[in-house]
Formats: sequence, C-alpha cells, structure tokens
Amino acid sequence: MEAKMMQNPFTYGQPVSPERFVGRRSEIQAAFDQIYNRSNLAIWGGPAMGKTSFLELLASPQVWKQYGQDPSQAVMVLLSCESIQPFTASGFWQEVFNLLKKELDGEPELQEEIDTLLDQGKATTRGMRQVLRQLGKRHKFLLLLVDDYDWALRPNPHYSHAEMETFLTECRSIAYHSRERRYLSMIVASLRRLNELGPALNPNSSPWYNHYLFQSLKPFTDPDIDQLMAGMPITPTLRELIQDIAGGHPALLQIAGFLLYRELKTGKVPDAQAFARDFEGKTRQIFETIWKRCSEVEQTLLMLMALFKLEGRLHHKKHFDLRGIDVIFSQHQRELTNLAEQGVIITNQSSNQDSKKPDYVFTSSIMEGWVIQELWQTDNPIVGDRERFLNLISHTQLQKVTKTINWLSANQKTVKTALAWGRIVLAAFS
Repeated sequence: MEAKMMQNPFTYGQPVSPERFVGRRSEIQAAFDQIYNRSNLAIWGGPAMGKTSFLELLASPQVWKQYGQDPSQAVMVLLSCESIQPFTASGFWQEVFNLLKKELDGEPELQEEIDTLLDQGKATTRGMRQVLRQLGKRHKFLLLLVDDYDWALRPNPHYSHAEMETFLTECRSIAYHSRERRYLSMIVASLRRLNELGPALNPNSSPWYNHYLFQSLKPFTDPDIDQLMAGMPITPTLRELIQDIAGGHPALLQIAGFLLYRELKTGKVPDAQAFARDFEGKTRQIFETIWKRCSEVEQTLLMLMALFKLEGRLHHKKHFDLRGIDVIFSQHQRELTNLAEQGVIITNQSSNQDSKKPDYVFTSSIMEGWVIQELWQTDNPIVGDRERFLNLISHTQLQKVTKTINWLSANQKTVKTALAWGRIVLAAFS
C-alpha cells in the first residue's frame, strides 16, 4: 500500500489549521450564533480536545465567509491566558490592548488612543469600554477569543483571590451590563466547565459565568473520523484498530494518522510492534496530562473500571472477587459524566441496551493500559495510599481491591496478554 499524496495531511504537535479542520459543525454554528448576537460562549473540553484549533478557526475570515458571516465588521483578538506569566488582571488587559492595536492598521487615530491608554496605565475594563465605543462608531466590534482561561480562574502569588473575583465581575459587567456590550463578543476556552472552576458563588449576586452559553467539545463521531481519514488507503480492520487505540480523541487520531501515513507513503507494510511503540511513545504525554487533570475520585473510578474490565478477560476468579463493588459507579454518575464529557470514557451502547444504567468503557485502549500501569506503580503514592479508596468503598471491599491489585502486580505478563491490543495491531496489518 502506498499513499500517493505528497504531504502528510495530519497535524502533529500544533493546532490544526482551519483548512484541515474536521467536524464540529454544530459547535461552530453555535459560536457564530453567539457572535452574531454579540453574546458570549464558554467552550470546554479535556486536554488536546481541540480547543485552540477551534478558537483559531473562529479567527479565520475564510471560515466566516463559509458560514455566511461578514468578517469585515469584526476585529478579532486571540490570546492565551497561559502566555501571561504570572497571570494578572492588568497583564491580561494590557495584552488585549496591544493585540487589538495590531489589528487596527487602518485606524491610526484609534491606535493612538490605545497607546495613550496604555501609557497612562488605563488598560482596564473602563478603558476597554472607551475603545469599544470607538469601534461602535466605526460599525465594528471586538471578537475576543481567550484560550486557557483556566489560568484566570485560580490565584497565584501575584493575583489574589479578591483580584480574581474583581476581574471576573468586571468581565461580566462589560460583556453583559454595559452599553458597550453591543460591540463585544467574548469566547473563552477551558479544560472544565466554568462552574467547576473559579471562585465560589456569592449568594447575593448572579454567577460570574452567567452570561456565557456553555458548549463542550466532545470526542469525534464516526462520520468525523471517516472525514479525517478520507483518502487514506486503510482497510476496515485498520480503521477499527485506529478507533480502538485513539477512540474519538482528536489529537490521538491526528497522531495515529500521522504515523500511519508516514509508513504508508514509503510503500512499506507497517510494522505492528514498531507502530505500537511509536504511538505509545508519542502519546504518553497526552495520557499523562489526562490522568493528572482528573480529580482523585475520578482517578479512583478509572482504576476500579480498569479492574472490572480485566475481571471479564482473565480466568482467575479467585483473584478477582469484586462482587458488590460495581455499585460505586451508580453512586458517582456525576464524576462518570465528567469523564465522558472530557473524552476519557464513553458509553458502551452494545452491551447495555436493556439496562437503565449506563455502562462505560475507556475511549482508548491505550488509556486503559495506562491506568493499569498506574496500578502497578508500587512507589506511586496514589496507589500506595489505599486509604483513598475508603472514600468510595468499605473496608471489606478495599481488601478485595488490594488483593486484586497485588495479584496484578505479581502477574504483569498475564495481564499484558489479556490486554493484548498489540495483537490486534498485528492482525490489522496481516
């Protein structure tokens, strides 16, 4: 098999360009609806779920035209809160003013006014209202695209809790209460829902995030994956393999496609074991980030889920007595829903048609293997401290789990054979 395309169409290590963006049509339309109404949007999704690519897409004039929008009225500013180190409210607005000035090449008077505000230390929400009024007089508006908004939602030594509350209150004021809101649309991106981040709510005032429409970026659907892989000379078996190891996770699919295309372009038959090692090596940081971003309860649920999945594959029932522990999943539906929305797990439709309780499986078989490896890490304080499980299960159940983990650690070869996703890779290329 040889791919005849000259350039690898998959993107690895960078946001996907608007020209190669796949899927998300409903989410894109929701964003343009909010922009048209000069309203606000909060998108969120797990690590490497495509948030930055999504924001860059919205900043593309060509994409605006594709969706029947007029980009000439919009002054688009895209920035990342992570790039403002240390994050402060003043640093944020200074960055916005500087970037806005660069986007106003044809408006020297307004650029001069922005320079004056910067020089006088008035790059604030009050100064921004002044700039927005000037944009309105020119029949323009500001589209403010803010990536990594999480950094604005936690204090640091240079950004106190009180300053954070003031910053968020002022953002809501300018975007919702002020007259100048007619000339502003703000879209922010974060790893979790805004209501799970930031300061606690004040019972005497509206939530600081109440002016945003919430929109999650979920894993790709099957049609999205088909569109992404279109033109690749792959068999249905190989297509199924890619979905097994990458699920619908955009970044994992891009890496899998990148590696496969590179092999196919040479005209060689891809080596299964080399592909497996290459894929795991290049995606390790993604899985590590996903794991670290999970809460302690979510990590524990993933560990227990991995144990239950192994129980069905191994024929060592005396070592796998996990009866009665599965009730924990029905007691923590909120956390499971969060994991599903982040693309870590998905609902197993095929095995649960007659049940009212959703049955979850790992989105990626590699993620499942990662969690098993976490269980093997005897020096891992998370696993070493078995007391964490007591927050979820009883002492008797904890003893069962501990016995199971100890057996897994002593029989890693047997467990790896049971996981055996590498053998599926081999079959796919045969």
